[in-house]
Amino acid sequence: MPSTILVVDDEPQIRETVAGILTDEGFEVLAAAEGEAALKLAGEERPDLVLLDISMPGADGLEVLQELKRQHPALPVVMISAYGSVENAVKATRLGAYDFIEKPPHAEKIVLSVKNALELARLTEENRRLRQQTSQEREIIGTSPAIQQLREKLHIVAPTNASVLITGENGTGKELVARALHHMSRRSHRAFIEVNCAAIPEDLIESELFGHEKGSFTGATARRQGKFDLAHGGTLFLDEIGDMSLKTQAKILRILEEQRFERVGGSRPIQVDVRIIAATNKNLEEEIARGSFREDLYHRINVIPLHVPPLRERREDIPLLAAHFLKELAQDNETPPKTISPRALEVLAGLPWPGNVRELKNFIWRLAILAPGPHLDVQDLSLASPAAAAPASPGGLEGLLALSDFREARSEFEREFLRRKLAQHHGSVSATAAAVGLERSHLYRKLRAYGLEVSKEDG
Repeated sequence: MPSTILVVDDEPQIRETVAGILTDEGFEVLAAAEGEAALKLAGEERPDLVLLDISMPGADGLEVLQELKRQHPALPVVMISAYGSVENAVKATRLGAYDFIEKPPHAEKIVLSVKNALELARLTEENRRLRQQTSQEREIIGTSPAIQQLREKLHIVAPTNASVLITGENGTGKELVARALHHMSRRSHRAFIEVNCAAIPEDLIESELFGHEKGSFTGATARRQGKFDLAHGGTLFLDEIGDMSLKTQAKILRILEEQRFERVGGSRPIQVDVRIIAATNKNLEEEIARGSFREDLYHRINVIPLHVPPLRERREDIPLLAAHFLKELAQDNETPPKTISPRALEVLAGLPWPGNVRELKNFIWRLAILAPGPHLDVQDLSLASPAAAAPASPGGLEGLLALSDFREARSEFEREFLRRKLAQHHGSVSATAAAVGLERSHLYRKLRAYGLEVSKEDG
């Protein structure tokens, strides 16, 4: 789609000349003879750039520029004047003008200035969106006590250089916490380098971490910097560190102790200044007992332990997370965000979410894409997952009171009560039985009778 340029000049010949030059270059052109009309057109037509004369009857160009920048701060403006002076150029620049062109305007100068101003505006907007996206990627959503406590620890720990070990189940947001730590630290202006220790083959992880010299192995056609090199002065995030081999663990330990390393195939020690943040979904103390993780490395990286709670321990955050993911999806697709009903959120809060926040995000995106309307309700949930179908008693208490038979109402209440309690305990019959005060075998028979699913270990 061609960019739209608003040409503002009280001289008809200048307007026509400039409009002709810009039209030949493929731009759409609007024109105004004075400031008030220009401001009105800028508000109604939303041009991509304004070419503005300084000397006009009524409000002069500098006054119009000031008002344009007040109403449309991101709109690029190029000034034109027959009375070119350093003083006018300085004033225009201070008021936010991109460039200053003297009359009579030369075609090459106009085209170059317009294209450069539009490109700068595009890059500025792209940068703004990237900053917004990056900010959202670091945002830890929730008001639950567990999340508030995590935020408090982050504010205390982030400014230090202490190594941090982040624990938590898959999908809880450990990488999000690591990025927030880096952003809040004194190293935020330097690189944040991530290494997924579980995804890199064992024979390549040393080269990935430490780099290699040319000719150090088959295929090493040039020197390559490793992750430690790239993270110098910043943060190195070792994700899934529990999957790292004992051999690599030993090298990591030495680097952390000495803050220096050698590239694969090299002999020259390289000094680095790197903060380590590690994450794992494993119990490293159990891994130490099994002999698959070094105890000395564990104590080196576990200076500050941070635990990210699973979603089932922060169910009150589900409405906020759902709204955030709906907004995120809408921004990605440049569409209005959909809304979700309180009743649907109540159902979502009762589901087990073994995949935690990652699973919830995928569910919400799938639901928003597949559901036809702008408002998501209980009946839409099955579009994203059959397991999220509405509970047995639609309408809550009112639905139960509408039933005429006492036994039916009691049965519906019991089924819904047990469904929610089972979901709260991640599908575990044993934990649910202890919570509701029933014998396990008795509860299991009831769950089977109501067709409620249980976890495999309890089944």
